Amino acid sequence: MAQLVSINLGTAQFIPGYSPLTGIVKTPVASAKITRLGMAGDAICDRQHHGGSDQAVYVYFADDYAWWNAELGRTIEPGTFGENLTIAGVEGRSIAIGDRFAIGPALLEVTYHRTPCMTFAARMGDSSWVKRFHRANRPGAYCRVLQPGAVTAGMAVEHVPFAGERVTVSELMALDGVREIDPAFMRRALATPIREKTRFKFETRLASLF
Repeated sequence: MAQLVSINLGTAQFIPGYSPLTGIVKTPVASAKITRLGMAGDAICDRQHHGGSDQAVYVYFADDYAWWNAELGRTIEPGTFGENLTIAGVEGRSIAIGDRFAIGPALLEVTYHRTPCMTFAARMGDSSWVKRFHRANRPGAYCRVLQPGAVTAGMAVEHVPFAGERVTVSELMALDGVREIDPAFMRRALATPIREKTRFKFETRLASLF
């Protein structure tokens, strides 16, 4: 069974050499409460792009960290990428929209992938990080909270794959910046519980074809 290896919370702070206030710098904690709108005690500074019910919790995966450790030649500690929860025992790139993670009383549902930004690049101290992270196509997953609850590091995680159309976070990330998306793919994505922002965009594009 999968395991919750780290819970990570951040406070609003500045990254040296980068002016916007950010909550991306996170520190592991022993336990925390997952609420409908995210982790209690975690700072979300850019609410235009982060947070909200469809992106309440960001999850990254231990196997993707292992890949980055080999790629960068150094150990990346859980929480470095700004994720709230670090989960081991599942393949990050195969996670699909609608997959669920049951952690104690809490239940999360995958809604979208993470798109790298300049704040992430500043956090990593690498101006080319956005392109590098995108090329790696290991985005982690944003989740909505179906059931809130308190969680503790080390808890077992039950991964429940979505039973319907499987659209992976990696497939979606590969379409970042693509202007003409295959209508068949958009229809596939709309058959999943994808985040509402993307649902509206795909529905609008499909409607314009007729």
